[in-house]
Amino acid sequence: MDLGLKGKTAVVTGGSVGIGLAVAEGLAAEGVDVILAARGRERVEAEAERIARTHGVRAEGVACDVATLAGTTELAARAEAFGGADILVNNAGTGSNETVMEAPDEKWQAYWDLHVMAAVRLARGIVPQMRRRGGGVILHNASICAVQPLWYEPIYNVTKSALMSFSKSLSTEVVKDNIRVNCVNPGLVLTPDWIKTARQLTAETGGDWQGYLDEVAREHAPIGRFASPEEAASFFVFLCSDRASYSVGSTYFVDGGMLKTL
Repeated sequence: MDLGLKGKTAVVTGGSVGIGLAVAEGLAAEGVDVILAARGRERVEAEAERIARTHGVRAEGVACDVATLAGTTELAARAEAFGGADILVNNAGTGSNETVMEAPDEKWQAYWDLHVMAAVRLARGIVPQMRRRGGGVILHNASICAVQPLWYEPIYNVTKSALMSFSKSLSTEVVKDNIRVNCVNPGLVLTPDWIKTARQLTAETGGDWQGYLDEVAREHAPIGRFASPEEAASFFVFLCSDRASYSVGSTYFVDGGMLKTL
């Protein structure tokens, strides 16, 4: 299926690994020029170079921390210099591991800046570019934990809920500019972040992180397994296209049946 994306430009945060990298790769396969943002310069630049070589598109890796005002300002400026963005995928994020009673204010603030303020600041920086280009698409990668929290990561749960709410608020503000905003709540996707969390949770009980992940999949997902990043990315790519032209302000669950509510 031709999604009609060839020649567009996308900005993907958290773009050097996991779902973000898979989304960038999926868009590039459709002929989209991509700007990958991540904190690690060597990796993000290498992945951008590989994507450009593999798919014959323009690709740039930008090393920046989108949890900071300086980082989002730099990324928006680099997108402007690239010619402007048609697509923004706010994917940067990470899991947490704490209790409400013990987590310090600083940890709450750090996750708020990463999961929420990064999206707010990038909207302010990139929406004007989309307006000049006649419209665009903004996607927010939240999590099933935004509505079905896991017990060990309250900060992640809360900030992802806020991101989902921000997505809805932004969608009503910019739809008049032909900018469609939606949110995706993935379930179990086998990313390095999941492996990191599993290692932490099993560190004192033998370190069988793979067994822990298998148990998580059996317990939570009726499909009985984790998704690959590429499976999740395919849905993001579809939402970026005009095939999803009537999708505005919605949240979509890509979770293998994990969500327990209607």
